[in-house]
Amino acid sequence: MPPASDLTIEIAAIAARLVVDEGMEYGPAKRRALKSLGRGLERRVELPDNDLLEEQVREHIALFCGDTQPQELAAMREVAALWMQRLAEFRPHLTGAVWRGTATRLSAVHLQLYCDDSKAAEIALINQGVDYDVGSTTGPRGREVDVLTVATPSPTLGELVTVHCSVLDYDDLRGGLKADAKGERERGDLPALRRLMESSNAAA
Repeated sequence: MPPASDLTIEIAAIAARLVVDEGMEYGPAKRRALKSLGRGLERRVELPDNDLLEEQVREHIALFCGDTQPQELAAMREVAALWMQRLAEFRPHLTGAVWRGTATRLSAVHLQLYCDDSKAAEIALINQGVDYDVGSTTGPRGREVDVLTVATPSPTLGELVTVHCSVLDYDDLRGGLKADAKGERERGDLPALRRLMESSNAAA
């Protein structure tokens, strides 16, 4: 793959700031970063891929959030672990910034639930007395899937954290645990998350 252009790198740097400082997701952050540089660039510049943006996110965190981000990440992972326990029957897997280790207090927790019945997760939340909103996103097979969103308190942060639960078919889990070209996994179950948390605690 050819090296990224200077303009693409600049877009990645701006998008990284939006991801870290405003809690934006990668796609919207790239588009806003491109828009911020002026009109007419859409056809002349390639948007950064997620690997480049991830690199810039980590650099931004190291430069500007190195003293606070590890504690905020730990708090976000505590929230994720709690909800993975509460929704254990749906084989929850953590993905996104909280899994990758780039989350701050502004990030959202992204869980993927694997169910044979998409409504079962909603019933479980109702039975637990949890208020939730229903949205949608594009699933791994390119079709629309439900996303259940809850706002839950983080005792460590002293504020509410957003948890998005994408409801996927059980069959989607088969290919979801394969490692990428770097040998890294895009998601992990509760035992995998706990190993990350233990590793971070040991490093600290």
